Amino acid sequence: MNNDSPQAASNQFFKTRLGVIAATVGSAVGLGNIWRFPYEAGNNGGAAFLFVYIFFVVAIGIPVICAEFVIGRSTRRNIAGAFRELHAGFPWNLPAGTGLLASFLIMGFYSVVAGWTIYYLYESFSGFGGIAETAQLHERFDAFTQTPWKSLVCTLLFLLVNFLVISRGIRNGIEKFSNIMMPLLVVILLAFCINSLFLPGAKEGLSFLFSPDFSKITPGVVLSAMGQTFFSLSVGMGTLATYASYFNDRTALVRTASVTAVSDTIVAILAGIMIFPAVFSFGIQPEAGPRLVFEVLPSIFMKIPLGALWSTLFFILLFMASLTSTISMTEVSTSYIIQEWKLSRKKAVVVNAIIVTVLAVICALSFSVLSGIKIAGMTFFNLSDFLVSNILMPLGGMFISAFVGWRLERRVLRRQLTPEGHSARTPRYISLIVFSLKYVTPVCIFLVFIFGLL
Repeated sequence: MNNDSPQAASNQFFKTRLGVIAATVGSAVGLGNIWRFPYEAGNNGGAAFLFVYIFFVVAIGIPVICAEFVIGRSTRRNIAGAFRELHAGFPWNLPAGTGLLASFLIMGFYSVVAGWTIYYLYESFSGFGGIAETAQLHERFDAFTQTPWKSLVCTLLFLLVNFLVISRGIRNGIEKFSNIMMPLLVVILLAFCINSLFLPGAKEGLSFLFSPDFSKITPGVVLSAMGQTFFSLSVGMGTLATYASYFNDRTALVRTASVTAVSDTIVAILAGIMIFPAVFSFGIQPEAGPRLVFEVLPSIFMKIPLGALWSTLFFILLFMASLTSTISMTEVSTSYIIQEWKLSRKKAVVVNAIIVTVLAVICALSFSVLSGIKIAGMTFFNLSDFLVSNILMPLGGMFISAFVGWRLERRVLRRQLTPEGHSARTPRYISLIVFSLKYVTPVCIFLVFIFGLL
């Protein structure tokens, strides 16, 4: 343990095992599970997509999470300081730069989408003005996003909550918040699933999600499932490495990585159970796409008993999931500013907030006054999404896995991944993790990277 590191000096560690699990699972659980997974599954054959997705979570997701954990806890530093201490050298230290850039860019566009959940909470209370048809809700959504002050206010409100949590530090901010939000998120999600099971289309929805037609597994489905794995688990930009720098030495990294990956997958499946029975009940195509959450589901809510209540609970759920993810994304750059610029946490949060707010404002206005300004044919919102999802995160994940698999000293890897009480022997699963990091993960991520550029 590096006792003279900034984290050790300030005793910024997670206090409990529950806090570790809640924070790391919260980092992974977000819009990727509740917003993105259902429409990816709907577009790619339902159960066939789920089958491939689960395979990649086990074969790739868990090893990459372990790799980030090892980098973070072995150095107790931010993502840039960690690679510097490990003497990575170019090009192995590329994840430091890509991770920091990704954390700023993703907060720029992610906070805009998260801000929409705040507006839709208000809309749920009002019953969407009595509108229940998807076409009219589409027009209502466009009118909202194209009204600059509405989008800006919602985005800034979300960012305010995010940075207030971050400013309170690890134990009093991130850990306490995660310990409250994650159980509440699961309770609300389970309530939705129970309600969905009593809808007329429950059987068809569950069959779509759990009865695979393997003939639907195409190269495109495989690549989409891999991409969803990286996006959903938030790997490749140093969020989990940053959190791992706050783990104590008793935290079992492989077990924590497994619990994180499995919990994240369970939340995604529950989101599918929540959404697909409702979709089939009202005769809506499961491949409704990204508009599923903000146009199709409100239409469904307004057609069922207590629809306003269910809609309100849904957007509370989406808001909480968004916030648990953005907190971890923000901590990547906050940790960097604290350690590399030698600032206090509160000052670092202010600096970070200024940078992110500028980016978020530009992204929010990309739907209105800045919609005519495009780079490579994309608005700033779409460009930020494209750069993070298709370039920065895949590149970061590829180099992190290759670095730990090929370059990192084996003794460091064994010491970090071997649980306490097993120091005399190396568990066999470590060899499987190393094999995946060396040969499987870099190739798969490279394929996702190439596919994302096509």
